Amino acid sequence: MRKLKIGVIGAGSIAEMHLGSFSMHECAELYAVCDLNEERAKTTAEKYNAEKYYTDYTKLLEDREIQAVSICTWNNTHAEIAIAALNAGKHVLVEKPLTTSVEKALEIEDAVKKSGKILQVGFVRRFASNTQILKTFIDAGELGEIYYAKASSIRRLGNPGGWFSDKERSGGGPLIDIGVHVIDLCWYLMGRPKVKSISGNTYHLLGNRSNVKNLSFYKAADYDAKKNNVEDMANALIRFENGATLIVDASFTLHAKKDETTIKIYGDKGGAEIEPSLEIISEKNNTILNITPQINHATFNFTEAFHSEIDHFVECVLENKEPISPVQDGVEIMKILSGIYESSEKGIEVTF
Repeated sequence: MRKLKIGVIGAGSIAEMHLGSFSMHECAELYAVCDLNEERAKTTAEKYNAEKYYTDYTKLLEDREIQAVSICTWNNTHAEIAIAALNAGKHVLVEKPLTTSVEKALEIEDAVKKSGKILQVGFVRRFASNTQILKTFIDAGELGEIYYAKASSIRRLGNPGGWFSDKERSGGGPLIDIGVHVIDLCWYLMGRPKVKSISGNTYHLLGNRSNVKNLSFYKAADYDAKKNNVEDMANALIRFENGATLIVDASFTLHAKKDETTIKIYGDKGGAEIEPSLEIISEKNNTILNITPQINHATFNFTEAFHSEIDHFVECVLENKEPISPVQDGVEIMKILSGIYESSEKGIEVTF
């Protein structure tokens, strides 16, 4: 059996999901690991039985044995590494967001076209089983025309610090880190309509609330409570050319009762809630029905979704298929994220 030889660039926390999934795939061989921290690169390579490790991604890309790479690095490095990988003849899976600006996103898209290689954006929630099940209902017309969606990704206390709170490396705070997931998921299920206008707001009022005790949360390896220049929270009203609208909010910190992820979409024949659990709302015989699909995972299952994402990437490369999260979608989501930040900064509605 021909195996796809993989190089993973970046060995931080999210890379573990890529590494574990590739190592379990019968058609993939985890061949090399790269990280700026040599000890971490070496330890990770040993853990997953990778043949080689690097501290310089350009050296990894020179390795002719490697056919595809996963990019799990700081957001501001995605474009540089993805373009270099494509130019080196590698297929690319890049973590979300695609990059940190529309200009860079378009450069990546151009590199994909010129290289003829596959680039898949890591919009992992698209690959969750509850998402894919709902998608079959939508594609069958069960919800009709989807004209409204709203989503929240709220952490009451959860600024990871480190590079996540450094705007230069991350490109922003909760909007670009966790908000991107729910925005993309709604947009994907709404049929990927073109954006018409955006009115957005960001707030920098609470900081990282490092004073709070007795509640734990994930912290980046380079966490420093004194360093934080990203927003606490963001919200937006997004209008699409087909008349549909999306309302979204996301926070790292907020005076909220609890952490909460909610995703709801509404069509002219039915509606659905995909988080906190999959529910479908319909109308039959003049009666409203709340339908609960009987499935293994009614909510987002982190590990399962990453396995599905990696499986899809390997399949697309080996069979030369278009991924369900292609570079074009990464560009469109980048337009939305940039539009929210621009609208907030200028205090105006941004139009496209």
